[in-house]
Amino acid sequence: MRRHLLLAALPLLLAGCQATPPGPAARTVVFFNADSAALDENAQEIVAQAATIAKDRPGAGVRVRGFAAPDSGTPAFNKSLAAARAQHVADHLMASGVARGRIRIESRAAVPFESFPTEARRVEIVIGE
Repeated sequence: MRRHLLLAALPLLLAGCQATPPGPAARTVVFFNADSAALDENAQEIVAQAATIAKDRPGAGVRVRGFAAPDSGTPAFNKSLAAARAQHVADHLMASGVARGRIRIESRAAVPFESFPTEARRVEIVIGE
């Protein structure tokens, strides 16, 4: 039994790290103005906070999912807008020190909203899922 534990811990010992159990996925949402992929000052702060979380969990993947409201325009426009939103968030994460190889970008074109159109004008950042 001890041998199995030692073998499991060996890569961590060699790397000079301590084993820490992975926590639950961290979820962050960034909202956008209608028909825009620009990050305002508040959104930039939110992305910077998500980057800090991602850097504190170096083994965790980072998924960036962009969305657009169905009332924004044509399906092609919505798809492009959702992708642009996700890409801008990913670019800010990388500028804040998150490695590109950890980031997976996804986009969902028009997504119906439950209460407010702004719910669909968003990017979700999921760290460690």
